[in-house]
Amino acid sequence: MEGLFKGHPYIRRLIVWDKSEKYRDFLRILKDVRKSKYDLVVNIQRFALTGLLSAFSGAQDTIGFRKNPFSFLFSKRVPHLIGKGVHEVERNISLIRSVTPAGQRALEFGSVPRPKLYPSPADVAKVLPYKTRPYVTVSPASLWYTKQYPAAKWVELIQTLQPGLMIYLLGSVSDIILCEEIRSSSGNEAIKILAGSLSLLESAALMKDALMNYTNDSAPMHLTSAVNAAVAVVYCSTIPGFGFGPLSEQHWIIQASKDLKCRPCGLHGRKECPLQHFECANSIRPDQFPSPL
Repeated sequence: MEGLFKGHPYIRRLIVWDKSEKYRDFLRILKDVRKSKYDLVVNIQRFALTGLLSAFSGAQDTIGFRKNPFSFLFSKRVPHLIGKGVHEVERNISLIRSVTPAGQRALEFGSVPRPKLYPSPADVAKVLPYKTRPYVTVSPASLWYTKQYPAAKWVELIQTLQPGLMIYLLGSVSDIILCEEIRSSSGNEAIKILAGSLSLLESAALMKDALMNYTNDSAPMHLTSAVNAAVAVVYCSTIPGFGFGPLSEQHWIIQASKDLKCRPCGLHGRKECPLQHFECANSIRPDQFPSPL
C-alpha cells in the first residue's frame, strides 16, 4: 500500500512498517519517531500497537480514537462512531478539527471531502496505450468472500455491456485466476486482464478516464474516489451506512434487490455466508447496474 504515496506532494517522509518483522520493526519505528521529536502525532488506527507507538512517541500532543486500547495515554481522545451516515473520511477528519482550521471547515460545510491520490506522469504514460478506445474496468475480487460479487454474476454483467467496449479486469497477482475464469466464461474477446500488471497508482490513472468502473466494496472503489472516477459499487454482506462508501461525483450503489434480515452480517466481510445462501449477492441482477454509455 505504501506505493499509493509515491511522489505524493504533501508527504515529506513515509515510514513503512515491515509486518513480517512486526515487533522488531515496531521497536525500530518507535526509536525513529522518538528521535524525530514530533510536536503532534495523529493516529487514525484503532490497533493496540499503533496506540503504544503514539503514546510513547515523545510528541507533546497525541490524538487518536477512543476505541484504541491505549487511548487513555493520548492527550486527546475522539469518538469513532459507526453508522448514521458518517463517512470514514469524516471520522478521520474529526481527529484534526481541533488543531487545524481546515479540519474544522471540512466538517462544517456538510459535504465529505474526497481523498486524493497523485498518479505521476509515468503512471499516466503506462496506461495511455489502454485508452485508445472506450473502456470500462471491472475489479472483481475482494479479500473477503462475502464482500465479493460471485464470478458468475460478473459474467452476467459483462454479457450485458454494449459491444465495442474494451473491458479491463483489475486486481493483484492473486486475482489473476479469478479474472481468467471470468474472461473465459464471458465469451467476450474484448477483455484484457491487467490484474498483477499495474501498480495501485497506475490502476487509479486508468480508472480516472473509464466510462464506468465496476467494483466490490473494496480497495478499488476507494481508488475511484481518490481520482473522482465514475463507479458502480456492489455491496453484498456490508452496507454503505458503515461509512466506507464511494465519494466520486458519479457513483452508484448496487445492493440486494430484496429485504434480507440477515444483512449486514458484520462490519467487515466473512469467509463464508453464515446462512449458506449468500442471497445478498445472488439476488443482485445485471439490470441494477448503470450503463457506461
